[in-house]
Amino acid sequence: MPQTPEEESLGSLVAQASSHISALVRSEIELAKAEFRFDAKRVGTAGGLFAAAAFMAHLCLILASFSIAYALAQVMPNWLAFLIVTVLYLLIASLLVFVGIRRLKGLAGMKRTARSIKGLKEIATPDEQPLPVLDGDRRPVTRDGT
Repeated sequence: MPQTPEEESLGSLVAQASSHISALVRSEIELAKAEFRFDAKRVGTAGGLFAAAAFMAHLCLILASFSIAYALAQVMPNWLAFLIVTVLYLLIASLLVFVGIRRLKGLAGMKRTARSIKGLKEIATPDEQPLPVLDGDRRPVTRDGT
């Protein structure tokens, strides 16, 4: 015969609360997994589209390079026109590498995250003081459970 909420024992209520909390946590984890899968599929599709666009842009760059070289070839020898276009691209690539290296040197690392984690660790493990003894027969229990 089911008991009314007033008649249920504290242990029974704690067990029910514990099972409800664990069910809630499992449900939240499943929801997070489902959202992650959905987002991962969208990111993968977008990444593929960006890769295709980058490939097409690269082909356009090659064709534009030939067009520039052929236009220059109208007023100078072919080899010199193509050499000028090649040197132009080498200069642009060198500039991009230089700027990229400068940007990498400016990295600060994850200082804020490390500081935050260190603060959480200090909060979670305060000074190692034993908990008070409840009974003369028992040894004090420390925070690490020993």
